Amino acid sequence: MRTLYIEMNYQLIINNLLKMNRHKLFLFILIVFTANLLFAQKNKSNALQDLRVDVVYLASDLLEGRETGTEGEKLAAQYIAFRFEKMGLKPAGSNGTWYQSFDFKYNSNPHATSGGEDRSGKNVLGYLDNGAKTTIVIGAHYDHLGHGGVSSLAANDKSIHNGADDNASGIAALLHIAEYLKTSGKAKNNNYLFMGFSGEELGLVGSKFFVENATIDLSSINYMLNMDMVGRLNAEKVLSINGVGTSPLWKEALDNIKIGDIKMVTTESGVGPSDHTSFYFMDKPVLHFFTGQHTDYHKPGDDSEKINYEGLLDVSNFIITLIENLDAKGKLAFTKTKDESQNRRAADFKVTLGVMPDYVHSGEGMRVDGVLDGRPGAKAGLQKGDIIIQMGEYQVKDIYGYMEGLSKFKVGDKTKVKVKRGSEIIEVDVVF
Repeated sequence: MRTLYIEMNYQLIINNLLKMNRHKLFLFILIVFTANLLFAQKNKSNALQDLRVDVVYLASDLLEGRETGTEGEKLAAQYIAFRFEKMGLKPAGSNGTWYQSFDFKYNSNPHATSGGEDRSGKNVLGYLDNGAKTTIVIGAHYDHLGHGGVSSLAANDKSIHNGADDNASGIAALLHIAEYLKTSGKAKNNNYLFMGFSGEELGLVGSKFFVENATIDLSSINYMLNMDMVGRLNAEKVLSINGVGTSPLWKEALDNIKIGDIKMVTTESGVGPSDHTSFYFMDKPVLHFFTGQHTDYHKPGDDSEKINYEGLLDVSNFIITLIENLDAKGKLAFTKTKDESQNRRAADFKVTLGVMPDYVHSGEGMRVDGVLDGRPGAKAGLQKGDIIIQMGEYQVKDIYGYMEGLSKFKVGDKTKVKVKRGSEIIEVDVVF
C-alpha cells in the first residue's frame, strides 16, 4: 500500500488532491494515513509528505478559508479529529468527544456593540495519556478568514483566503509532533493535550473559552507551546520565539537546540496576538513559534505551494527536541513578563508608514518585509528589504524602536527616514 500511495511521485499526489471532490479527497487521505501508520518511525521523506498532505487539504478551496462557524471550519475540525484518532490519541473534548463547542456573536462590523449573527465554533482536542501528573498543551489555531472580510489585507477581494501559512502550517506541525510523541516512546514524563483552536482570528475566542471551561485540570498544565505561521522559514532560517521570559528554564533549554541551522530571535513577553496569550493569563509558561510575516499575510495568495516544507519539518523537530530536553525537568516555574507592547497599542499610533515589518530580522534596525501600495512608505520610495534605522530624530534599533518612533508623528507631519539599502545608506522624504 505504501508503494502504491506514498512512494509515487509526490507532486502527482498533490495535483490529484486539488482535483478531487470532497468525498474522494477525504477517502484518499484516509488511505494515505492508514498506510503511513503501519510505519512507526518515519524517515524524512515520509514526514515531508505528511506535512504536505495536511497543509494542502486544510488550505484547499474545498474548505473555503475555514472561517469560524462555517461548513469549511467543520470540515477542518473533522479532519484534525480524524488524524488524532488514526494516531491512537484519546478524545479530550466535551462529553468524551473530540470537540469543544463554543457560541459567539459574529458581526461583519468589528466596531459594532450589539447585534450580529449567532454562530458556533469548535476546538479539537486529542490526549496522549502517559499516566503523568503534569500535562503539556501543544496548540495551533486552524481557523482563517473565509472569503476575506474586515481582517483581510486585500481590500474588497472576496476570493477564498486559504491560509496555508496562517495557520494550516501550525496544524501540520502539531500533527507531526503528536504522531512523533505517540510512536517514539520518548518524553514520557508528561501527558500531552494537542489542541486545534478555532476563533483565533476573531480574537482568541476558542483558546479563551478553553481556559475558562477546561476539559482537564488547569493546575496540571506544565506549559503551553503555540505554533502560529511556521511555514515560511526564510533563507536565513530565522525562527521567532516569543514568551521566553515566562519561565526561567526557557532560555537555557532553547540555547542547547541545534536543528537545521535554525537561528532564534526571541522576545520575553507572554502576551501576543495568538492563542498562547490565553494560557499566559492563567499563569502558565508559554512559547509562541513564528517564522515571520510576509506579503501574503491575510490575503488570497497564502497558498500551499508557497510553504517551505523542509523548514516546516525543521521547526517541528526543533519543538520536539525542546520537549525532550525538558522531559526530566519537572514542572516549569512561571514568571510574569513585561508586555513589550503595552505602551505601543494601536490606539497610540495616529499614523502608519504602510510597510510590513520583518519580525524575524535579528540585526539592527527594522527591516521592511513588504510595502503597501498607495501608503506613505510606497510614495516615499521604500522597498522590500530596506532596513529603517532612523525616523526624523528618532533612532530605530529594532522593531520596538520603530513603533516608538511612529508614535511621535501625526497625520500631515513630514520627516526624513533613513534606511540601509544593501551597503548604502539613503534618506527618503515621508509625508504621513
